[in-house]
Parts: sequence; structure tokens; C-alpha cells
Amino acid sequence: MLALELFRSVPRYAAARAVSAVGSLPGLLVGPMAPLRLLTTSEPVVRHDGWAGVKVHLAGICGSDLGAVTGSTSLYFAGVSSMPCIPGHEVVGTLTEDSGDLAAGTRVVVDPVLACAARGLEPCEQCAAGRTNLCDRVTVGHLRPGLQTGYCRSTGGGWGERLVAHRSQLHAVPDDLPDERAVLVEPLACAVRLAERAAVADGQTVLVSGAGAVGLFATLALRELTAAGRIVVVAKHGAQAALARRFGATDVVAPGEALRGVRRVTQALTVRTQLPGLASRADQEYLLGGVDVAVDAVGSTTSLDLALRATRAGGRVVLSGMPARGADLSPAWFRELDVVGTYASSGDAFPTALRLAATAPLGDGVGGEGDVLGAVYPLHRWREALDHASSAGRLGTVKVAFDPRQR
Repeated sequence: MLALELFRSVPRYAAARAVSAVGSLPGLLVGPMAPLRLLTTSEPVVRHDGWAGVKVHLAGICGSDLGAVTGSTSLYFAGVSSMPCIPGHEVVGTLTEDSGDLAAGTRVVVDPVLACAARGLEPCEQCAAGRTNLCDRVTVGHLRPGLQTGYCRSTGGGWGERLVAHRSQLHAVPDDLPDERAVLVEPLACAVRLAERAAVADGQTVLVSGAGAVGLFATLALRELTAAGRIVVVAKHGAQAALARRFGATDVVAPGEALRGVRRVTQALTVRTQLPGLASRADQEYLLGGVDVAVDAVGSTTSLDLALRATRAGGRVVLSGMPARGADLSPAWFRELDVVGTYASSGDAFPTALRLAATAPLGDGVGGEGDVLGAVYPLHRWREALDHASSAGRLGTVKVAFDPRQR
């Protein structure tokens, strides 16, 4: 089968990391030093009960995928992945064989978390409680290490024509839900989990720092699944701002105006650092008062700093984007903030996400006005696809995907 393979190469990792530090420059992030290659390889096989093949229809490109390719992902995750691997964990496809009560030919979306059930193990404490996203056994069992499909050598991933998945990972797709919406179910399920972790009380004010796919889906889930009052979204580009409003934002602010925008909404007080030459810098300001809950939906130092500095004393900051190094944690200490993470999905997040995918204003096509799925590429155009995904906001795109069936 044809697939894109991510492989371990220290020189290429270092080169990709150096280039990514420069910024998003077209052609450079996925240039000749990227640790990714297109090849023909054997289809993955797991010979244990409950496993079945999946023919991939569409597979999204996630920010964490870009982080792995460009070397910007923390080395913290090196021990819970196995290489070479085929990335791609946002997947809609068709079963090529029976899996439990699901017959061959059933269209499915894949919950990528490789928890105890998939590994043939008795449930750990987290899995027994339904928190499969927090499984303590992602390095053992009859699979290679891998926190998710797409980061595990045993299973393959969506950036290939075929992958294998366990029945515990599979959710049937309704006939009337098109692939273009179904491929968004996994990131929507992550947003459902985010809304749970945000624990927004009735009428509370929420800040969503970032309006890429993570931030927009967070906005949608917060509006649909919580009783949030005002939702303030930080959007860099015009298309992002329009979608944020469509998904339920009450206020949209530009990054340079974000703290002042929150101050106006919440009637907070601004504190400025009293040091010569620094008082005019936005990152030397913070609020006394502010939002009740802030979501860092980017994972950059700037985004996390804003979330911390814009949240009221005793409020909550939710880390949804993979955190960057270098954020100033002084506000968390001084204002006694609850800082919580949210990773993947668990419980009934996928059924809820399937409902959102069917009812939310996501569009039904690719690249048209109002379509969240902005472009689909064949695997052989992978450099173009990843460049598009890395510049999605600037290009007015939310999500880019591969279609391995295309030639």
C-alpha cells in the first residue's frame, strides 16, 4: 500500500526543529530535511481478537502531526510512540472485515487512543473508570508503544491506504453524514472533552485564545454543551473571526487587542509593569479580574501567557493546545488559578461529536464558502498539503486532509 512514513533521524529532527523555529515559511517546514517519506509498504496486521482493517477515505492533518514532522513536539512523547510510523489519527474509512458487531463495509470513524482493551489487557484504573484517554498501559500489551493510532508502528495510520483498529476504537458513521463532516468527528470529540474539563458554570465568561481548528471547535463545544455566557475568541485572521462568530463567540478580538478586549468585557483592572522601557509592551500587562475560564487553544508561549494573564483570581485555565516552553507561571501562583490539561477524548465524547458533526454549521463540501474542510490532497502531494495545513489560518482554511484513494 502507499503511505507516508515518519521515521526517526536525529540530523533531520535537528534540521526540522531549527527551521520551524524560524517561523512558517512555505516550502521549508516540509523540505528535504523533513523526517517523512512516501513509500510502498505492507498493510499493517494485528492478529488478535477484535482487530480489523480499515480502508481510509479521509484523514485530517492535525497540529500535533505538524509538530512531529517539524520537530517542535516535546521529547516527553518519545517514550510513548514507536517509529517508523504512519501518522494520521483523524480518520473516516470503511471496514474491510468484520469487527465484533460491525460488519465489513461499515463506514467508521476511529477513536485513536490505544488503551487497555486494544492492547489485550485487563483495564487499568483509568480505563475501568471510563477515562481511556488517560490509560496507563500505552507502552505494553500486544502492540508496540503508542499513545494513539498514528504514533504506533503496529497499527498504521490515516496517512496510508489502510490501517488496523480495535473494535473499542470504532464508531459507525450514519449514512447521511458525509465523509467531509465525518473526518471532523475526532477533533470534535476532543473539543467535547475540553468542554467537560472547562467546567463552565452558568453564565460564566470564557476566553478562547486561538481560532485555528482547536479553538473553533472548542468555541462550538462550549456554546453547544455548556451554559457559558460570553465567549471571547482571539482570532488572527478574518475568516477565523467569521467562523468563531458562527460557532457561538459573542466577542472576537485580534491578538494585539486581546487583553484590552477582555478588560472591556469583564470590567477588569489592568496592571502594568512599572519598569522603564517595558511598560508599553502588551506582555507586561495583566488583569485584576478577567474571565472565569480561559482556554489556550494554540500551545504557544504567547497564547498561554494571555490565558494566564486574562483569568480572574480563582479561575480556571485549560491547556488544549500542546503547551510550549517558556510561559510565565506567576499568575497561576499569585491568582491561585486552576490549570488543567485536556487530552484526546473519553466516555461518550464520540457519540456527542457525531451529533455535532451532523448538526453544526460545518459545510458539506471541500473548500467552498462555509466549508470547514478547506482542501483534500492525494498522498503524493504531501509537501503541498502540509504547507497548506501549516499556513491554514492565513489562507482562510480550518482543516486540511489527505485522501489516500486519490492518485
